[in-house]
Amino acid sequence: MSDRTAIVLLTRDLRVHDHPALASACSAFDRVVPLHVLDPALQRLSPNRTRFLHQSLAELRDALRQRGGDLVIRRGDPVAETVRLARAVGAEGIGLSADVSRHARRRERRLREECDRHRMSLRLFPGLTIVEPGDLRPAGGDHYKVFSPYFRAWQGAKVREELAAPRRVRLPDGVDPGRLPDPPRGDSPDAMVGGESVARRQLTEWLPALGRYDDIHDDMAGDETSRLSPYLRFGCLSPLAVANRAGDRDGPYVRQLCWRDFYHQVTAAFPDLSSRAYRRGAREDWRYDKHALDAWTEGRTGMPIVDAGMRQLRAEGWMHNRARLITAGYLTRHLRLDWRSGVAVFFRWLLDGDVADNSGNWQWVAGTGNDARPHRGFNPVRQAERYDPDGAYVRRYVPELASIGGKAVHQPWRLPERARAALDYPPPLKVPGAEPVWLR
Repeated sequence: MSDRTAIVLLTRDLRVHDHPALASACSAFDRVVPLHVLDPALQRLSPNRTRFLHQSLAELRDALRQRGGDLVIRRGDPVAETVRLARAVGAEGIGLSADVSRHARRRERRLREECDRHRMSLRLFPGLTIVEPGDLRPAGGDHYKVFSPYFRAWQGAKVREELAAPRRVRLPDGVDPGRLPDPPRGDSPDAMVGGESVARRQLTEWLPALGRYDDIHDDMAGDETSRLSPYLRFGCLSPLAVANRAGDRDGPYVRQLCWRDFYHQVTAAFPDLSSRAYRRGAREDWRYDKHALDAWTEGRTGMPIVDAGMRQLRAEGWMHNRARLITAGYLTRHLRLDWRSGVAVFFRWLLDGDVADNSGNWQWVAGTGNDARPHRGFNPVRQAERYDPDGAYVRRYVPELASIGGKAVHQPWRLPERARAALDYPPPLKVPGAEPVWLR
């Protein structure tokens, strides 16, 4: 009897631990081809994420080689390359982690059509979220539109068992694994390094701080958040494994993981989340102001806490979550610029840039999304004084203000004229007819 062969198409599930598609294939088939297709259409979107991706793929290749297999690399259209390789090795089927973005669902649909045409099976697996997007539904609806009732349902949901990494992976004979190019240069010099072993080490080192999470996660200068979001975005870590190690399903950190699941189920139901207002009837009278958008993007708005966040983004490819709320609120509520512009800038720079989370959070801040209080605003000065009380976060990323002590760093426009003139720092941006009270 000839060996049975399957392909596992890896997309943003770049790990061997708790990988349902890979574990199932290794259990059911004699030969398994772990495959990643470098898609030129995605490689152009973010140099930071492209570098992180290549680093993660290199680690995944090492992990698979340690188990007797390899990571097969191809370049081109993911559907065409997957089917071509499947036919070449005589694969019976293809396994794939289910995803929710419009791009992912189009890829899945095309792949299913090709599998049907060539009489191969296509099976989708969980793994990108803790609770699958379609598993929880409210009475009379296809998805939850508000987080709180979703969280209550999510806390009681039955989840799958966490899976061990396969002990052995066997490739078919004669398969050319292909060359993985060296990681390209990203745009952020201080960006985190990708890879499953890096992610698992980061989780282990951070876990002792978990009990203090509710006290530390908004301390902008303390920088004691887990910084696991890029690893979750690329699947270097299983979100289920992270939740299991965190333990308490009621805890504030696990609640953040639930927010991630929440936006995935929203995106599954509303795939236009990155381009169209989710909330019906949302007011969208945005201004167009290229100068203001460029100043915000480059961290030179004259609002120190905003500029610090945007400069952290450009330096690290990551931004503290509180800074994300402040910078997004400033763009949409003060500058009155379209949230879609913010989505694009964040998606360009963020290592964890993800359609569901990035777009969902932007719409929440802009009042067009899932916020039950869509008219709430963020006063950046009050936010800065509360979450960066001694100005250490601002001084770290805005060195022009390093000489200003204490809370004064958050409102340099209130300094004496001579002190202001000595600063190489711009005055706050003005919006016609909408000068906020904190600038008066």
